[in-house]
Amino acid sequence: MVVPLLAEGFGRGISNIPHLFTIAKSTAIIGVVYVLKTYFGGAKCLSERNMHGKVVVITGGASGIGAQTTKELASRGAQIILLTHHEPSDPFLVDYIDDLRTQCNNELIYAEQVDLSSLHSIRMFATKWVDNAPPRRLDTIVLCANVMTPKWGKSRTTVDGVEEEWMVNYLSTYHLLSILSPAIRAQPPDRDVRILFSTCSSYIGGTLDLSNTETKAKSGSWAHSRTKLAVMNFAHAFQKHLDAYERPDKQPGNARALVVDPGYSRTPGMRRWLTGGSLIGLLLYLLTWPIWWLILKSPVQGAQSFLFAVMDPQYGQGLGGKYIKECREIEPLRPEVRDEVIAGTLWEFSEKQIERLEKQGAVQRALEKKEKENAAKQGVKTTDAGSNGTANGNTGDASHKQQTAGSRRNKKQKS
Repeated sequence: MVVPLLAEGFGRGISNIPHLFTIAKSTAIIGVVYVLKTYFGGAKCLSERNMHGKVVVITGGASGIGAQTTKELASRGAQIILLTHHEPSDPFLVDYIDDLRTQCNNELIYAEQVDLSSLHSIRMFATKWVDNAPPRRLDTIVLCANVMTPKWGKSRTTVDGVEEEWMVNYLSTYHLLSILSPAIRAQPPDRDVRILFSTCSSYIGGTLDLSNTETKAKSGSWAHSRTKLAVMNFAHAFQKHLDAYERPDKQPGNARALVVDPGYSRTPGMRRWLTGGSLIGLLLYLLTWPIWWLILKSPVQGAQSFLFAVMDPQYGQGLGGKYIKECREIEPLRPEVRDEVIAGTLWEFSEKQIERLEKQGAVQRALEKKEKENAAKQGVKTTDAGSNGTANGNTGDASHKQQTAGSRRNKKQKS
């Protein structure tokens, strides 16, 4: 069909080719969409690494970018430990892990219940991990868990009374790594240990205002940008903390903290933020979905920078504290990220805040336990009293029946 069209064009002129303008316009539109989609899709990870035998602990690994990162690493043979707020016996989690094992042909995928909105839950898991003897193998920690309150939504507070985004996005990371630090430093010197922190471009507009972390934030966007700036600052401080440790074997440190910006992607959290958590917002999102499909990455594309940070050989040596975006190393745009004075202030504030909140939580749990014990005792007493009353009543009824005049037994006894 192409040859006759060319013959028609050269023979009678290009203007005589049927539907030429429609074909040219359609081709141009498809070309522009392809170019834009390729541009917004970002870079692709081309690095390869043998992940067989590697132990990867990941938060947020059941949805969005974390789920795709989990799937890719599990497909390469890594042992995956998902930290999720679901119980291991939860039907959804059981089916999810079974499907993941089948898809990745990897049976070494497990789940541990860790509620990142609870300091007590984090300590229970991390303490159990650290107390294991000999130290458990740990090659990579991927911190993908993230909460983003809609711009017009109301921020929530956790069971410890902390603003949710501050707790889940930052404080849980600080608490988890502070406890796991001995386990990280105890890894053999020939082991390549990487800790991946998740951030996004919103950190550029963030401010490290620590005055209202236990109250509702001004807005979801403000709270989110603050937590991401805090995470990046803590990542550099944690790298210095690891570097300052002198190993008993006198070998150089082998743990490296890496900050990863996956870019804006069509994750459940992003959709919730775009829709504002309302039905009207959801309707507008559906109507404008082609725009979001074009300019936002898919979760698979968002996972590429995480995979690059895990597998690229250059990050298995040298200094840590690198900032990775679009599968390449870049410099952060805020000087506060590497400010040691701010890092010291943030570290001290976080430590004191956790210490105070854990004490309050321990007192609260003790009171609740005592109330349950008292309620149980009262229930037992009530049950015992009811049983005794019933028994006595039955006895009385029996004796009454025995003494009732006119009964067959009495008549028989009289006769």
